[in-house]
Amino acid sequence: MKTWNLQTLVRAAVIGAVYAAVTLLLAAISFQPFQIRISEALTLLPCLWPEASVGLFIGCFLSNLVGGYGVADIVVGSLTTLAAALLTRRLRDRPLVAALPPVLLNALSVGMVLHYTANAPLLATMLSIGAGQAVACYALGIPLLRLLKRRETWLQNGTKR
Repeated sequence: MKTWNLQTLVRAAVIGAVYAAVTLLLAAISFQPFQIRISEALTLLPCLWPEASVGLFIGCFLSNLVGGYGVADIVVGSLTTLAAALLTRRLRDRPLVAALPPVLLNALSVGMVLHYTANAPLLATMLSIGAGQAVACYALGIPLLRLLKRRETWLQNGTKR
C-alpha cells in the first residue's frame, strides 16, 4: 500500500472539503428525494489519485451529517460513496465504465434510504437518483477528469526539462 505523504494527505483533504462545500452550497438540490449532487462529479477523481476515495468518503460523511436524512443517510450514503470510489479506482483505465459505480450504487442505496426515510416512491426515487448521478458523473465528471489529466500531463512534461 502506498504511504501517505503531506501532498497526498492535503489532496484527500481538499477533495473532501470541496465535495462538502459544493454539496452544502447547493443543498437545495443536493438533499431531495429527486436530487442532483453536483459534487458527485468528483467521484471520478479516484481515476487519478487513490487518496480521492478517502476524501470523497469524508466529504460525503460531513455533508450528510449536516444536511442529510439522518443516521441511515450518513452511514449508507457515505459507505456507498466509498465503495463507488474504490470501484471507480479499479476501473480507472476506462473512464466511461469507471463512472458507472457511483451512478448504479447511489441509485440503489440512496434510493432505498430516501424511500425509507422520506417516504419517497422507491422505483421513481432510484431512477431519479440514477439520472442525477449520470448527469453529475458523465456530463460534469468526465470533462473534469479529462481536464485534470491534461493539466497533470502538462505539468509533468513542463517539469522534465
